[in-house]
Amino acid sequence: MLILDVDGVMTDGRLYFGARGEALKQFHVRDGLGIKQVARAGIEVAVISGRKSKMVEVRCRELGVEHVRQGAKDKVVEFERLCSRLKIEPSACACVGDDLPDVPLMRKVALAFAVADAHPEARHAAHLITKLPGGHGAVREVCDYLLAHPGLAHGSHKARAK
Repeated sequence: MLILDVDGVMTDGRLYFGARGEALKQFHVRDGLGIKQVARAGIEVAVISGRKSKMVEVRCRELGVEHVRQGAKDKVVEFERLCSRLKIEPSACACVGDDLPDVPLMRKVALAFAVADAHPEARHAAHLITKLPGGHGAVREVCDYLLAHPGLAHGSHKARAK
């Protein structure tokens, strides 16, 4: 399973507010294709985000991402619930994070990625760091990596390559 954060990973982390107070988010189309490709390859995709946004719901539905947890106070708790429900071991999971709320989850999975512009703590917790920043194709980079290295999210990757 691949777990994605939203703000700073699927988006560039900036929040835009419309005239009626609605939060607008910008997603990269290449990230969407990468998500669809890993899903077609048999990798479950989940989104766990600390914020709630209708835009995330719409984008995930568009991409076929069924496992969406928004407003997560504790991402590890949500991750463990999801693993239990789907009968997936943490050793068969990868995640992508960018900031402090992601670090505990990054330490729970077999393969943790940080986006290029991640907070230093998230970069330190990562096994791999993308070349691209969040919201600019970093998720696609992770998806391409997982597709090119089958089995890495199944516990066979232990080295800390930066």
